[in-house]
Amino acid sequence: MGKVLIVGGGPSGMMAAIIAARNGCEVHLFERNNKCGKKLYITGKGRCNITNATDVEELLNNVTTNSKFLYSAFYTFDSFSLIDFFNNIGLKTKIERGNRVFPVSDKSSDVISALTREMKRLGVNIHLNTRVKDIKVENNTIKGIILDDGSLIQGDRIIIATGGLSYPSTGSTGDGYKFAAKVNHIIKDTHPSLVPLETKEEWVKELQGLSLRNVNISIKVGDKVVYDNFGEMLFTHFGVTGPLILSSSRFIIPYKDKELTLSIDLKPTLDIKKLDTRILKDFNKYSRKQFKNSLDDLLPKKLIPVIIKLSGIHEEKKVDQISREERLKLVNTIKNLTCHIVRTRDYNEAIITCGGVDLKGINPMTMESKKISGLYFTGEVLDLDAMTGGFNLQIAFSTGYLAGMAITEKII
Repeated sequence: MGKVLIVGGGPSGMMAAIIAARNGCEVHLFERNNKCGKKLYITGKGRCNITNATDVEELLNNVTTNSKFLYSAFYTFDSFSLIDFFNNIGLKTKIERGNRVFPVSDKSSDVISALTREMKRLGVNIHLNTRVKDIKVENNTIKGIILDDGSLIQGDRIIIATGGLSYPSTGSTGDGYKFAAKVNHIIKDTHPSLVPLETKEEWVKELQGLSLRNVNISIKVGDKVVYDNFGEMLFTHFGVTGPLILSSSRFIIPYKDKELTLSIDLKPTLDIKKLDTRILKDFNKYSRKQFKNSLDDLLPKKLIPVIIKLSGIHEEKKVDQISREERLKLVNTIKNLTCHIVRTRDYNEAIITCGGVDLKGINPMTMESKKISGLYFTGEVLDLDAMTGGFNLQIAFSTGYLAGMAITEKII
C-alpha cells in the first residue's frame, strides 16, 4: 500500500486519515500543535456543532461560495452519513433547534477524542508538535514534505488540510495557501467571515451583554439592502455579534469599504400601526407616570434608556403629555434602531475564512490538484464557506472523506 502524508490535524485531516487507513494505506498525519483538533475544540462555544441534519440540497443551499463544487462531496458523504460515522466510532449525537447536531455530552473534546481514538485504532502515525515547512514536487508530481527542521519525509500522496486564517492561535496561519501558491494554484482573496461587527455609535456600548431574540436586521449600502434576516443577536463593548450578525458578515464582504447601515427592528411581528396601538395601550396603563417608567412591558430594561434617548422624548415627561408625533417617533425608533458598521472584527474572532485555493484547479470528484499529481486539498484551505449551523464542518468532513477515498483508489 502507498504512503499518505496529511498536513493538518483538523476535522478534514483527521477524517481523511481515518478513511485512508481503513482502506489499508500507511498514513502519517502532521500537526503543528500539541494535539489534534485545536480549532474544533472551540467550535459551537465548546459544544461542537458537527453538522446539520438535513438533506443534500439544503446543505448546498447554505454554502455561500461555490456550492456546486460540493455536489460529489456531499452526495458521497452527507450529514446523515457523518452522524452514522460518529455513532459507529462511539460518539452519541443529538439534534437540536435548526437541525444542529451536537455530541450528547455537549463537549467538543469528546468529538476530538472519538476521532483520535479511531485514528490510533487504525494505526495512523500522528506526529504532534511537527510543522511542515514546504512540499517537495518533481515533474509536476508530489514527492514529499519538508519539516521545520529541514528533514524530508517522502510520500506517494499528500493532503493539505491546514485550514485557513481564522483563529490563528489554533495554528491556522495560512501555510496551505503558501504550499498551493508554490505550485501555481491561484489563491482567491481571503477575508474573515462569520465574524462580529464593530459599530460607530457610543450607545451600543451601553447595551453590552444584552441579547435580543426574535428581531429582524437589515444592512444597507445606501438604499441597497445587502442582508435581511430574522433571529438572535448580542450587543458587545465594540458593536454587535450573535447568529444574525455573524451570518450577515459574510454578505457585507463585497461592500466592506463602503458605508454600511445596520437597522434593527425590535418588534418585527408588529407593523407600525399595531405597534402604535400597543404603545397607546401601555401609555394608558401608565398615563400618570414619567415616560422612563412606561416601557417596562415592551422592552428589555437595559434597552429602555437608549430608546428614550434616541426617541428625543424627555425621560421625565409625563406619559399623558406625549404627543402623537412624539409617539410615532418612538414607534419608528423601535422599528428602526439604526447604527453604522465601521468594520468586521479580525481573523482572531472569525469562525471561517472566506476565500482560499481557487477551485478551478481542484478536481471536485477527488479533491486532487489538477496541476500536481498526488496533491490534495481539503476543508477551509479551499475557496469554500457556508453559514453557521454545522455546515462548515460538514464541508470539512465531506471533503476529507472524499480525498481519503480517492487516494485509496488511486494508490491501490
